[in-house]
Amino acid sequence: MNFPRTSLEQWRVLQAIVEHGGFAQAASALNRSQSAVSYNVARLQEQLGVGLLEAEGRRMKLTAAGAALLREATPLIEAALRLEARARALDAGWEAEVRLAVDSLFPTDALLCALAGFAGHCPDTRLQVHEVVMSGADDALYAGAVELAIVTRVPSGFMGDWLMDATFVAVAAPGHPLLAAGQPLGEDDLRRYPQVVVRDSGTRQPRDEGWLGASQRWTVSSPHTALDVVSAGLAYGWLPEHRIRQPLAHGLLRPLPLAQGQQRKSSLYLVNAAAEAAGPATRYLAEGLRQAVQQHLQQQLQQVPSTQQNSDMA
Repeated sequence: MNFPRTSLEQWRVLQAIVEHGGFAQAASALNRSQSAVSYNVARLQEQLGVGLLEAEGRRMKLTAAGAALLREATPLIEAALRLEARARALDAGWEAEVRLAVDSLFPTDALLCALAGFAGHCPDTRLQVHEVVMSGADDALYAGAVELAIVTRVPSGFMGDWLMDATFVAVAAPGHPLLAAGQPLGEDDLRRYPQVVVRDSGTRQPRDEGWLGASQRWTVSSPHTALDVVSAGLAYGWLPEHRIRQPLAHGLLRPLPLAQGQQRKSSLYLVNAAAEAAGPATRYLAEGLRQAVQQHLQQQLQQVPSTQQNSDMA
């Protein structure tokens, strides 16, 4: 097995000389003696057998070979610095990884807001996000596969905090026959046409929710696919309001005029699988999710007047 003849320290010294314009400036920036800087570069050039620097006035610049080699060495230097930073974070008690299961009902904007905060505050902790439907989050908790989960029901043996209520809206594409009835629709009307539903991603105790009385049911695995099916006019369905807000606003989808049940709500809860043993990154993400939900709800309240105004104008 061969070992590298050069060290990352030597490449970092070369990088500093180029960045700061000379040996003395690099020595000051690196808190090293000028003789140590000069020795590192001389040794590096000797080991490589290639000239790396040349004088240009009072500044040092890379030779063509030096520029090509440093360009390849720079990602290695940055990777080593990240590795050391991560080691310090782990030594300080920060988790190497946090795993989160998120039900598809959770608003995407709130999730991205929480993840952005996590990325800025916990740069040395990896994150796994498992997107699940219904009991898929339960399975992840029971299997010990996640530290945090956003669920529609708190599974037995765990405790959870209410986050928000998500709303399902019965919708169809503008050309769907159900929208041409001209009167409130009942269950008999709905049974005549295909309904799209999203499959529970759990396998331990999968469940169904909502009205499922259509004679022809189309079952898909993804909420995105369900939206595409409804948008294409192939079926109607109860879809999460946060996913269809823009299509509704632009007339690409229309609410079904049901006599009852046009909307239904489902609560979302945040479960910390082992709250007392949770590390700082897990706790930070949990709090970030709570704050992101509050921001989401406040934005929703601010949009109510404009939405009402659009309805009045229509």
